Amino acid sequence: MSTEHVFNGRWRPLFERFARLGERIPLVELADLPTPVRLLAHLGNAIDVRQLWLKDDGLSSAHYGGNKVRKLELLLAAATARGARTVMTFGYAGSNHATATAVHAARIGLGSISMLLPQENAAYLRKNLLVSASVGAEIHEYPSQVALAAAAALTLVRRRVRDGSMPFVIAPGGSSELGTIGFVNAAFELAAQAGEGLLPLPRRIYAAAGSLGTVVGLGIGFAALALPVRIIGVRVVDERFVNPARAQSLWQKTVRLLRSSDASFPEVGSFADHVELRSEFFGGLYARVTEAGEEARALASAHEGLDLDITYTAKALACLIADARAGRIGDDPVLFWNTVSAAPADSLPAGAAPEDLPRRLQRYFDRTTGSSFAAASGK
Repeated sequence: MSTEHVFNGRWRPLFERFARLGERIPLVELADLPTPVRLLAHLGNAIDVRQLWLKDDGLSSAHYGGNKVRKLELLLAAATARGARTVMTFGYAGSNHATATAVHAARIGLGSISMLLPQENAAYLRKNLLVSASVGAEIHEYPSQVALAAAAALTLVRRRVRDGSMPFVIAPGGSSELGTIGFVNAAFELAAQAGEGLLPLPRRIYAAAGSLGTVVGLGIGFAALALPVRIIGVRVVDERFVNPARAQSLWQKTVRLLRSSDASFPEVGSFADHVELRSEFFGGLYARVTEAGEEARALASAHEGLDLDITYTAKALACLIADARAGRIGDDPVLFWNTVSAAPADSLPAGAAPEDLPRRLQRYFDRTTGSSFAAASGK
């Protein structure tokens, strides 16, 4: 592991408030924190929201930003603490999480394996595959969850035999109870920025809900601070992955880990007390373009120069816009949490070409096969 990235507590206020967490839960500093906040005055005027604010996790790292870096600070530290040489994670073909894992694992000398499922084609998908390949990730795509699970189990066994240790397994989206603590800290970070007068404390925060770690972590954090902030999680994946039962389970596991690591961390009630899940902006299929998402993306670009992705962040903003038009927001401060990487193209790893990818993945670069591969691949 590189000695360049070590934990010194800078802008990890959760670990400052609860000192025993830092003693018992390793963390490697990968993110550039705090991520900035700013008033979206022009967009707010366009949708009649007087106090519309942005928390821009797109700028969490120049290497590859987005919300996943906060989780990876804990997950990759745990991998190195256990002596792993490689990490394995999961997602759809264009997974931002899989790419973030590959990039940041490589930064600290770990290999990575991405186990992927088919999805609708998109420009960001192709970019992510090439970035992952450029940092040496081992990338595989499988036609179904059953095939992926079988392949993952076989790969773990083979690596144990070959390397003497199994890869460290990271849950999809990094949303295990350990990874979710990264967003408990994010709530403490935003509260500290509000305390410094950089923004008013928002009454509502809108964020994409793809694996639940972001919205669950924020909910736990603000509940622990006893602050009246409601988290609106906008579902962007199938309901079997994002639903109240799974959210409550992750909530309980995360609080249990926090309290077992530092008994002074408070009990914080239940998920439903602090987080609301919304499903009407999904579009029926992962990464499917929606009219509301397209409008939100266009408005964000035209009024604020924000480059949102159609799979996650545009759908979260679409929910905020719909609530504003329905009169649900009023004059209260509201915040949009941007979770997609904004790392400039010239800062991303380069060097891989489509032909360097496994043949199954090369079809995403073939313009003659159409834009959608999900149905043809048995998804």
